Amino acid sequence: MNQAGFPILTLLTFLPLVGGAIILTVRGEEAIVASNARWTALWTSLVVFALSLILWVKFDSSNGGFQFVESVSWLPQAGISYKMGVDGISVLFVLLSTALTPICILASWESITTRVREYMLAFLVLETMMVGMFCALDFLVFYMFFEAVLIPMYLIIGIWGGPRRVYAAVKFFLYTLAGSLLMLLALLFMWNTAHTTDIEVLMHTAFSPHMQTWLFLAFFASFAVKVPMWPFHTWLPDAHVEAPTAGSVILAGVLLKMGAYGFLRFSVPMLPDAAVYFAPFIYTLSVVAVIYTSLVALAQTDMKKLIAYSSVAHMGVVTIGIFTFNVQGVSGALFQMLSHGVVSAALFLCVGVVYDRIHTREILRYGGLVDRMPAYALTFMLFTMASIGLPGTAGFVGEFLVLVGAFKISLWLSVLGSAGMILGAVYMLYLYRRVVFGKLEKLDLKGILDLSPREIAIFAPLVALTLWMGIYPSSFTGFFDAAVGQMVEHHQAAIAATSKLAGVMR
Repeated sequence: MNQAGFPILTLLTFLPLVGGAIILTVRGEEAIVASNARWTALWTSLVVFALSLILWVKFDSSNGGFQFVESVSWLPQAGISYKMGVDGISVLFVLLSTALTPICILASWESITTRVREYMLAFLVLETMMVGMFCALDFLVFYMFFEAVLIPMYLIIGIWGGPRRVYAAVKFFLYTLAGSLLMLLALLFMWNTAHTTDIEVLMHTAFSPHMQTWLFLAFFASFAVKVPMWPFHTWLPDAHVEAPTAGSVILAGVLLKMGAYGFLRFSVPMLPDAAVYFAPFIYTLSVVAVIYTSLVALAQTDMKKLIAYSSVAHMGVVTIGIFTFNVQGVSGALFQMLSHGVVSAALFLCVGVVYDRIHTREILRYGGLVDRMPAYALTFMLFTMASIGLPGTAGFVGEFLVLVGAFKISLWLSVLGSAGMILGAVYMLYLYRRVVFGKLEKLDLKGILDLSPREIAIFAPLVALTLWMGIYPSSFTGFFDAAVGQMVEHHQAAIAATSKLAGVMR
């Protein structure tokens, strides 16, 4: 049990399932069932978000270790337990997951009209899996949540997606599952060595450099697909294009962070020698992702595909920061993950607004929306500027810190990484100009309506977060400064110990 004697992490994790169970009991006419399902899912997600705010308030940011730890022996003979806890690295991702879920439910309020009960149930199950993954302190428990996320997202894409939804859902499932099977093998090897799956113990277990190499490659196969890193990214544009708007929001906002979180939680602290050895390889893939996918984004005619490719470029900046192994780079990567979670989610919601009205995402079908939708144009502009990395918005701070960390490693790494900011400005301004400015010539656009009160309620917290993170970033970095400093010190100490041992052997 945690230090307060109150299992807040267990409640955060499994309370959405209680809401899901209530939804399953609803009976009656289809319209009544759909309405009750919507309201039950919304109130459940809001209660879970309120609990996460309590966690946020009570979290001690000066403590770099795990807090609110809950541990119950599960398979004691195998060294496996149900263990939950959060540190500065994971607590804000729990908050991000619980904040985006009610936004997704509100965004689906009118657009989802078939199998509403099942849709809302899928989102509540997905919330449980996301929160559980970020809270898990046992490797087996983490793996179960990490893989279980695939099921509700597969259903969301495959049932409520676009015309090619089945193809996109199967591709998403197979890509992400294949790499994770190698991670399961790595888990078995680590358990065989340490005789436990406790993440805290594994972080301080010294694996041989030879074993680290193979373990790192196994982790890489899983996490690189989830990020996704180039060239393992091809499932993402298809998944985004076919997913409903809320599916794209949660996919970009939270699920892409799972791979980077895995690198931070496992690859870097548990396998320090291998992480250093493979760092140049990671830099190469990340730089290619930043430049290549930005150029591909510029060639897109579908708004969702453009934003999907931009996500790959932004996550390339994240992986550069993680593998700099310095405080600035890792802190920048974490901040970039959080800001991207907010900004990319908002951009997909912006696309969803006009798609719900005109039912097309083709850039050429729009133009001149500022004349009919001034509030929408202003909102879209803010998130476009944040995606570019305009100072004063959420997108600037993370990229700046990553580039500072990269500069300590190599001038060229910093220069090539910064190319993403330049190219990002090109394709995002291209998108905004073609959609919002110009003459309002299309007949079906002349009657288009501006943001509704429900849509304003959806965007308001995202606007506030984007500005808050840009203007007062220390209120966020302060949560993970201690944890990042501790992780970097541990990594440097492990590398130093290996070098000393190698010197003695020589």
